Amino acid sequence: MARSRAAYEYTEAEDKSMRLGFLLIAAGLLSLLGLGCCWLRPALQERGGGGAANCTVLAVRQLGERFACSFSCGAACRGTARYPCLQVLVRTSRSAAPALLHEDERQLRTNPKCSYIPPCARDDQENSENVTYKQKYWKEKVGSQPFTCYFNQHLRPDDVMLKRTHDETVLLHCFLWPLVTFLVGVLIVVLTACARSLAARAEAIKKKKHS
Repeated sequence: MARSRAAYEYTEAEDKSMRLGFLLIAAGLLSLLGLGCCWLRPALQERGGGGAANCTVLAVRQLGERFACSFSCGAACRGTARYPCLQVLVRTSRSAAPALLHEDERQLRTNPKCSYIPPCARDDQENSENVTYKQKYWKEKVGSQPFTCYFNQHLRPDDVMLKRTHDETVLLHCFLWPLVTFLVGVLIVVLTACARSLAARAEAIKKKKHS
């Protein structure tokens, strides 16, 4: 009775391991598929038509137009403030035509007219001061010094980015962790199957010895 109960518990543990392995395999495959369709493919498209270049500031100016941003100062404290539009025009080593500089792809999608979106504060004056500080930075600290920028002539030929949102490290992690999940699931299934096979052989050898 005790021997048959131990055999049942061992088989149940094997079944749980197999289910866990198949669950990890499915999770890894679905993660790769989901990330590939929803995130990785657009990221590669953004990178496919672009590259790095040297940029030099041509002009730094504030437009008269102001844009709205949303701030949060607590669970029940939300509102809208405004900030001035700062434009940084640069010349790239790939083209003589001026281009508008942006922080990254996310900022470009959020507000394609401006080069900088400050952290949204409740006070409009504080937002204006943040933009003015950034304007002085580009005028006085950067000035005519060249710096690295990124462009995509297929998607946005008149805009350049100071940094990429989808860099090599992010793309690596996009592949790495779903792949690790998939491989761990395969390893669990293979090891469980091998253990079951070895246990069956050991039981067969034991029966032959006793017969």
